[in-house]
Amino acid sequence: MRRIIPLFIITVSLFGCESSQQVSQDPLEQKIDSIMSKMSLTEKIGQTAQRGTSSRIKGALSEELKTAVREGRVGSLINVMNKDFVDELQRIAVEESPNGIPLIFARDVIHGFKTIFPIPLGQAATWNPELVEAGARVAAVEASTYGVRWTFAPMLDISRDPRWGRIAESPGEDPFLASELSAAYVKGFQGDDLTDPSSMVACAKHFVGYGAAEGGRDYNTAIIHEPLLRNVYLPPFKKAIDAGVQTFMSGFNELNGVPVSGNQFLLDQVLRKEWTFDGFVVSDWNSVTEMIAHGYCADEKDAAYKAARAGVDMEMTSQSYDNHLHELIDEGKLDVNQLDRMVRAILRVKFRMGLFEQPYRIDNEEVVLSEDHLKKAKDAALQSIVMLKNEEDILPLKTSQKVAVIGPLANAPLDQLGTWIFDGDQDDSVTPLTSLKEKLTANRVKVAAGLDYSRDRSTAQFSSAVNAAKQSDIVLFFAGEEAILSGEAHSRAHINLPGAQEELIKEIRKKTKKPIVLIIQAGRPIVLENILDDVDAVLMAWHPGTMGGPAIVDVLLGDYNPSGRLPVTWPKSVGQVPIYYNYKNTGRPAREESFVGIDDIPIGAWQSSLGNNSHYLDDGFRPQYPFGYGLSYTSFEYDNLKVSEDSLNSNGELKVSFELTNTGVLPGVETVQLYIRDHVGTITRPVKELKKFQRVVLNPKETKTLELTLSSSDLKFYNTENEFVLESGQFSVFVGANAQNTMKKDFWVR
Repeated sequence: MRRIIPLFIITVSLFGCESSQQVSQDPLEQKIDSIMSKMSLTEKIGQTAQRGTSSRIKGALSEELKTAVREGRVGSLINVMNKDFVDELQRIAVEESPNGIPLIFARDVIHGFKTIFPIPLGQAATWNPELVEAGARVAAVEASTYGVRWTFAPMLDISRDPRWGRIAESPGEDPFLASELSAAYVKGFQGDDLTDPSSMVACAKHFVGYGAAEGGRDYNTAIIHEPLLRNVYLPPFKKAIDAGVQTFMSGFNELNGVPVSGNQFLLDQVLRKEWTFDGFVVSDWNSVTEMIAHGYCADEKDAAYKAARAGVDMEMTSQSYDNHLHELIDEGKLDVNQLDRMVRAILRVKFRMGLFEQPYRIDNEEVVLSEDHLKKAKDAALQSIVMLKNEEDILPLKTSQKVAVIGPLANAPLDQLGTWIFDGDQDDSVTPLTSLKEKLTANRVKVAAGLDYSRDRSTAQFSSAVNAAKQSDIVLFFAGEEAILSGEAHSRAHINLPGAQEELIKEIRKKTKKPIVLIIQAGRPIVLENILDDVDAVLMAWHPGTMGGPAIVDVLLGDYNPSGRLPVTWPKSVGQVPIYYNYKNTGRPAREESFVGIDDIPIGAWQSSLGNNSHYLDDGFRPQYPFGYGLSYTSFEYDNLKVSEDSLNSNGELKVSFELTNTGVLPGVETVQLYIRDHVGTITRPVKELKKFQRVVLNPKETKTLELTLSSSDLKFYNTENEFVLESGQFSVFVGANAQNTMKKDFWVR
């Protein structure tokens, strides 16, 4: 051993030298070396500063800001939307600052810039990564003409709680679906070439666990043990890195007692050491100094130290770095090498963006709201709509039917755009009412909103709505929530329809007996327990964006067969929350055959006479609608599930085949879903996990034999030792239309 150890040390040293030479020979790193050798400490700290405001700069640019840019004390600017200001500030940075380092102009471009697409949760309902990628590309092309080359999207927070306002920005509850969409967003925003002036650098946010905030309350505590973190919450972020994402954003939340913006485990250990991420991390808005309110930092200086030590490279809007990094380095508390690493990461991204060669925006105003972009927005809206109920095939509408258009969301151009649309204009929205009037003759449409807005509690207009319903064959009730009721800091304890919407629906049903089609526009699943029996059909349209009206009307009239599928589990009541399909079985799982509801319990029943299982007495254990659920105007049948082998080895593949038939009379799209279950593990495993999905187009009476491939890596998980392992034992594979209705086959891993 004494002979081996020195040899090992020499070997490691040689490898280290070789690695160092490789880095120095990299042309990009050489360019960074050249600039950094000329930068003062003040200029380096300046690169870590992102300046901006929460609204558009009005009037003239301040001399203070221009001076800061001129002196190299700003690395990025957020929310500068005056194109002349963008041009002037970039010119000052490039031509007048000490080393001519260009600025990055950033903006929250979440689900469109001027052409607004459905909210991200709605886009997740398409189960169509190609469509999501196309939407992100449209956003990048439009935003970049204003100089925005960096967006704070995609949001990749797994969310299991619809009370949380930001579930609207989420890809849903499932790590696999979210991961597929993660890659699509990154590819769409960044394009094929980061140096393309229409490319926009993506930012994977919020790293990590923000969607697990206690009680669905924004900015709140998240407690996630490490195997759960690695198996559920981290995969979409890793997929973003695999897709080439250049920036990450640290979340507002604390995770297991440590705010993310000061969390070395997440930002240094996982992100940089394990995943070898070499882009840069930006804090969320003021999240560095908010660590003081968290109780993790004593003051602004302490916050600057802990954020820099953890791995936050750029500070958004707050100025603790600007105020204290120089002092921390002078005191020897913070190593200057840490600052150099931070600055290198920022410069690396700027070089990759081609900003040193072409720093200026290219005006291309004609692409904004172009016909092609609007078509893509409509396609996204069409595919996002989920039909949840359609009793007696009340939809699509019949040719001769007269319709009553009622409800606060029928003609709400701003609200249909949804949350987080700083640059979308309600004047560009095409509403459902507008589209209905274009498609139907005037004598077929009776309009009476009944309520002015979603929270309206006045019953003054109820009688006019009832009269409109009486004069019609069918009621189209456009319900939901205003855009302001979802999004950041807009969590809700009660997620039913706000205002007097439920009362109006019941009034119409009671006094007219006319069939009611409920069309929901909202940023989250809405609890329908009070009114589901009062309506004949339900369409979930989310907040569908600029072209939401034409998309909704195409579905209502049968010009488009609905194909959206739920990316989240839909609860019966808020009491079921949090609720998600990939739950653990428990030692006493609920079962249909043994469930006894609250109204079925005999008076004076003995305490244990009904069994003891994991469920609610009043709401049972099933959701209103399961994950992956969605109806069509046609019907599909699954049959003949087969697996190619009874067992799988550690490097093998399993072919899963089955037949899918369109048993109806219309062409349609079915989203085939494949789940697995690992029955016994060194840690307990979920009852189901999505591993594959595929959108399949079928003509009436057409049957297709489909095949999906499971690899051994699809069956791996992180155990308590944080090892990514495949364990032997019994597995099941499930194929079907949603997480609840599936066929099943067993196989083994040997």
